[in-house]
Amino acid sequence: MLRFLAGVMSALLFVGAGFFVWKSRAEQQEIAPPPPPRQANYVTPALAPPPMPPSAPEKTKEQKRFARADKDDDGRITRAELMQPRQKAFAKLDTNGNGALSFEEWAVKTGEKFAGADKDRSGWLSPVEYQTTAPKPVKKKACAC
Repeated sequence: MLRFLAGVMSALLFVGAGFFVWKSRAEQQEIAPPPPPRQANYVTPALAPPPMPPSAPEKTKEQKRFARADKDDDGRITRAELMQPRQKAFAKLDTNGNGALSFEEWAVKTGEKFAGADKDRSGWLSPVEYQTTAPKPVKKKACAC
């Protein structure tokens, strides 16, 4: 067995030595340098840089919020402009129409909402039932661009 391993090792040494001898005798090919660039016979006209687009200052978050509340774009928010989006929601809760919202009025509306969501009348809301109480998403107006 030892002779067999010695034979295999010597064969591998001869193959390795032959590879290195063969690589050392390989011809080195010289790579020719690239040809020099040709000169153009025409002159390119100097182009003027394109005009810069007008810049619009970015509005901050508060400036955008102010613009949403300022309905008539006069730079001032009146009490009517500030209260207008909340009037419908308040009117739905103010059942007797006296302009004041009592705890009883709020409790009645909240109880009705709970009873409407509790479909199985168990006295508690499951995750699926509670999901029905989420406010409806507000549809944004499509851009008329």
